[in-house]
Amino acid sequence: MSPAGRTSVRSWLIWLTAVAVYLLAVFHRTSFGVAGLQAAERFGVGAAALGTFTVLQVAVYAAMQIPTGILVDRYGPRRVLLTAVLVLGSGQLLLGVANTYGVGLLARGVLGLGDALTFVSVLRLVAAHFPGRQYALLMSFTSAIGYVGNLVATVPLTLLLNGPGWTFTFVAVGAITLLYAVPVALRVRDVPAGAPEPVREPVRVAQLGRSVQSAWQVPGTRLGFWVHFSTMFAPNVLTLLWGVPFLVQGQGIPPATASALLTVFVFGSMAGGPVLGTVIGRRPSLRMPLVGAYLGGAAVVWAVLLGWSGPLPLGVLVPGFAFLALGGPVSMIGFALARDYNPLDRVGTATGVVNVGGFVATTVTALLIGVLLQLTGGNFRLSLLSVLVVLALGTWRMLTWWRRTRAQLFAAEARGEPVPVRIRRHRWDHAPVPA
Repeated sequence: MSPAGRTSVRSWLIWLTAVAVYLLAVFHRTSFGVAGLQAAERFGVGAAALGTFTVLQVAVYAAMQIPTGILVDRYGPRRVLLTAVLVLGSGQLLLGVANTYGVGLLARGVLGLGDALTFVSVLRLVAAHFPGRQYALLMSFTSAIGYVGNLVATVPLTLLLNGPGWTFTFVAVGAITLLYAVPVALRVRDVPAGAPEPVREPVRVAQLGRSVQSAWQVPGTRLGFWVHFSTMFAPNVLTLLWGVPFLVQGQGIPPATASALLTVFVFGSMAGGPVLGTVIGRRPSLRMPLVGAYLGGAAVVWAVLLGWSGPLPLGVLVPGFAFLALGGPVSMIGFALARDYNPLDRVGTATGVVNVGGFVATTVTALLIGVLLQLTGGNFRLSLLSVLVVLALGTWRMLTWWRRTRAQLFAAEARGEPVPVRIRRHRWDHAPVPA
């Protein structure tokens, strides 16, 4: 049925089929979190060159978010998801047989491309198949299920790499990914049963630019961008690349224990996502206070992790990582903002714009850490200070666009227009908004 009515079993099966693609994408994305040290040995590279693997993959991902949103709006999420599965499988097969640094980089770039096509496509399917009141909850469940891929990319992947080895492991998961193209092609549909297929106009460069510009000019889209930028990059940096090296080389923790510690991010995100989605689905006015609470807490956690004298005990690492893990679920608020403040035919583009934020921050931070490690002789405490710098930048810009979005809401209410969420005016709402 239509999103305005009751959701059909068919729509739920379509979502489950699509969200499994996102699970696979997250697995491929985070596999270097535990494979980084073996990659350094296999390709004979140092910290800066190792960081380039993740920087390239995430840079490709970030660069493709806006084009992905446009492609989803133009060709539909089903075709884009099918392409994603084929590209992801091919990239992982290439990584499995790669023996040189250049080929390894190419493989990670291909994986970044396939990964980039998944999340926006799944959210676009959710927007088409489910009513607006379920969007936040389904978005959070999508994120939580994706973290199952992250979980498989920790201890199980470590055991496979230490057992059958690099080539067998990555070739096998690449082949499994390619085979999943069959259920995607057979099951996924762009619209609910009985709904007409949308009219898809030919893509024109001028129209693409106007679509992106229209989405970017909406204050709610920019607020979503900076929410995503600020909240999800730090846990990403640790789980994608620098978590295991920081724990093993910086803290002297055994590799197996370090891999197990990264599962804290997975379980924290899986548990926090549905809870957060339920809360903001029922009380949308709590979205930005929750973002602010997370960012304040994250600053405290990083101050403790980097300021601790001597090796960090597990009693500090586990709760610290558990709190930082909430950055993934909290970043989903950015997508809810994109949906609320944009028409449905531009949701894919706006979602892509928002998704750029966190991955730009991840790319910049991962690169800074690698360069600083090279310059400081492997000093993780100094190198990880770059996280706090990026966190401060993102928080400042987020607060600026939060106030601008609030001003837009108050102006719309004054004109008698419907608004996605009702908020109370505060004294600071009357002050000029900084640039």
